[in-house]
Amino acid sequence: MACVNWYRCWPRIRCKTRLKFAGFRRYSDGSPANFPGAPKAPYTSVMAEASTPSSSKPIPVYRMMDEKGHILPGVQEPTIGDDKLLEIYKKMVTLAVMDKILYDAQRQGRISFYMTNDGEEGVSIASAAALEMTDTIYGQYREAGAILWRGFTLSQCMNQCYGNRLDRGEGKQMPVHYGDDKLNFQTISSCLSTQMPQAPGYAYAMKLQKRNRCVLCYFGDGAAQEGDAHAAFNFAATLGCPVIFLCRNNGYAISTPTTDQYASDGIVVRGLGYGIESIRVDGNDVLATHEVTSYARRVCITENRPVLIEAMTYRVGHHSTSDDSSKYRSNEEVEKWIKVNSPIKRLKGFLVNKQLWNEEAESQLLKEARKDVLLTFREAEKEQKPSPSLMFSSVYNELPVHLQQQKEQMWSHIRTHPSEYPLDKFENDIEN
Repeated sequence: MACVNWYRCWPRIRCKTRLKFAGFRRYSDGSPANFPGAPKAPYTSVMAEASTPSSSKPIPVYRMMDEKGHILPGVQEPTIGDDKLLEIYKKMVTLAVMDKILYDAQRQGRISFYMTNDGEEGVSIASAAALEMTDTIYGQYREAGAILWRGFTLSQCMNQCYGNRLDRGEGKQMPVHYGDDKLNFQTISSCLSTQMPQAPGYAYAMKLQKRNRCVLCYFGDGAAQEGDAHAAFNFAATLGCPVIFLCRNNGYAISTPTTDQYASDGIVVRGLGYGIESIRVDGNDVLATHEVTSYARRVCITENRPVLIEAMTYRVGHHSTSDDSSKYRSNEEVEKWIKVNSPIKRLKGFLVNKQLWNEEAESQLLKEARKDVLLTFREAEKEQKPSPSLMFSSVYNELPVHLQQQKEQMWSHIRTHPSEYPLDKFENDIEN
């Protein structure tokens, strides 16, 4: 009589009862089955060999230094230069200062919306620092650090958040939706995950043109649950696109813990399912994040294939100024992460250990960062808003008749009710 648990027996486990029953005798000659859907798969007569376990050992998180900034035993010193590390640290601190001021400004009603990068400063800046300026970035929401690294100025950030006349987006985007074609940073879209299928498309075009460049596409753990994510992974894998998918897994998406988002081992296993090399890294470890992204870029450029990076991190702040994270997590949990695993504190510890940084330099940096942020903040606040006429521009090369009519109706309405519209706060317009 056959063993009722025959299907649980892996080939390396001897089961005499199973072997006696000819109907379930293991058979595999190692040759491929040659089915079109899985041409490399061999035959087997053991079900356990033809199935995957519902649970397995979690994929480890790669890191190079501990929470105090000490290089771990057996880990080689990073190849990244001291000057570059110092610049990364300064950008991270400046970003944190800007976040604090603009968050408070939103609470005071001076800007309409804001999203901080608290706890995730290391992911975006370290990964962006591993790219070349000719590479293209597709961001989501929390990549202010990446565009600052590329040369986007504090003034440009402020003008965008205020939506004033100096904003290159002409005030048509929500705050923190940065973008700059000169910096190869695609404009951020509010719609979740739309950048994901666009990124492999752009990367595929560069591959066809043999431009030896790659695309870095940021997304969050929440975005990974959208259908666009799966389409993006499949496009990238089947077309061999030089694109890096970098997931900032901060644990909560907009307000949903990852325990309610998925039952699998995070996002890294998604790439494996699509045939994409996938790496899990400590996103709060700047050294490890930079090294992994550098490796991924080499793979993209030299082998024309995608890489998925799951950067494990923690969102310290609320998702946005529209969110109250105390509804789904405790303050004690947040304080623990601030104290134990801050990316800024870890990199500072590393720099101090190497005698590249001290408290005097820290005090001077904070002072200068606050001064620069407040100066650009006040300048942006004083600027006029874009002309109302710009609502109709930058979409069509030639304005269609129906939009010309709407534009005329708008100005006619404003002229009829001038006291209702503070035109002195808007840029002069020839039609005013």
